[in-house]
Amino acid sequence: VGEQVSLKCSFKSSSPITESLTIDWTYRPVTSGQMETIFHYQSVPYLTTVGKFKDRISWVGNVAKGDASIAIQSPVMTDNGTFICSVRNPPDV
Repeated sequence: VGEQVSLKCSFKSSSPITESLTIDWTYRPVTSGQMETIFHYQSVPYLTTVGKFKDRISWVGNVAKGDASIAIQSPVMTDNGTFICSVRNPPDV
């Protein structure tokens, strides 16, 4: 609580990395709430502009190295939940 936390995500692809590669991070709270997208990447990072993680997510990954990690600033106990990293690199999914 209170310190920056990194959410690690790594990937391998049989296809070359192109601008078609997308990364989506989604979050679902423990209290079985609605799943929400908290981060999107396609050529550049798109940080969420709404929701509880607004202004607290930062991109720390490097797609050239197979790293799709993000960081969350100032986490609190109510951030607890399931975080899912999804990477698509067409035609490889």
